[in-house]
Amino acid sequence: MHPFAYVAPGTVDEAVAVLDKHGDRARPLAGGTDLLVKARANAWELDAVVDIKNIPELMTLTVGNDGLTIGAGVPCYQVYENEEVASDYPCIVDGTAIIGGIQIQSRAGLGGNLCNAAPSADGICPLIVHSAVAHIAGPGGSRDVAVEDFCTGPSQTVLKNGELLVSISMPRPPSNFGAAYTRFIPRNEMDIAVAGVGVSVILDSSGQNFVSARIALASVGPTPILASAAGNSLAGKPINDDTIAAAAALATDASTPITDMRGTIAQRKQLINVLTGRMINQAVERARG
Repeated sequence: MHPFAYVAPGTVDEAVAVLDKHGDRARPLAGGTDLLVKARANAWELDAVVDIKNIPELMTLTVGNDGLTIGAGVPCYQVYENEEVASDYPCIVDGTAIIGGIQIQSRAGLGGNLCNAAPSADGICPLIVHSAVAHIAGPGGSRDVAVEDFCTGPSQTVLKNGELLVSISMPRPPSNFGAAYTRFIPRNEMDIAVAGVGVSVILDSSGQNFVSARIALASVGPTPILASAAGNSLAGKPINDDTIAAAAALATDASTPITDMRGTIAQRKQLINVLTGRMINQAVERARG
């Protein structure tokens, strides 16, 4: 592994300055569960590693009337052990509680999961269906990017040299909102998703009709996928088997999986169809309370 400098700044500006100085030969260190693996494999040659755990904005989680904000360095266990998050954002808990094992969850967080940009990431689809926004700081100032637009390819993101993900925020769920995420894995735990689906729905006051929906797919394309046509197809429709089956079929059409050692194209498409139906139903159950 190439020798590198370890830097532990105390502010966002200090971190951005180091990242900007070293360009693509510097990386932020949050949990390190992806960074160290890639560094040891010589996927990256680094001159500097920037530890962000001393920067307050990146280590803060807040839940309020405006919604939920999760600092990029907040570890998973602090998310799923937060009672307000578990109550109001159970889909976020669905994702964070299955990222790695308990040891990984004590270090790794949604910020690193997003920046690693794996198509199979379990944290990204829950963020997408919650309409989450990534807040980025860089040498040119700050900017916001919708999470569904953040990943541009396997291990590739919109982040430019010198830029740093500071936090991820999402609005407070409205009335009659429900969301859920699940994945299929060959083993019971500590495995990578063969396919995953996140769904959020808003129901009307009767609880019998969809007002709107968002459906996101994992591990069936080069990036996590917002299946817009599938989600939009539910708007204004009654909640029944036919409506849900039609949306699941559209989600299947939106997937572009590959065949690899963990699954075939046909298997993954079938999984997307089945899991989408299940997650729509679970989101509806949560929306109804």
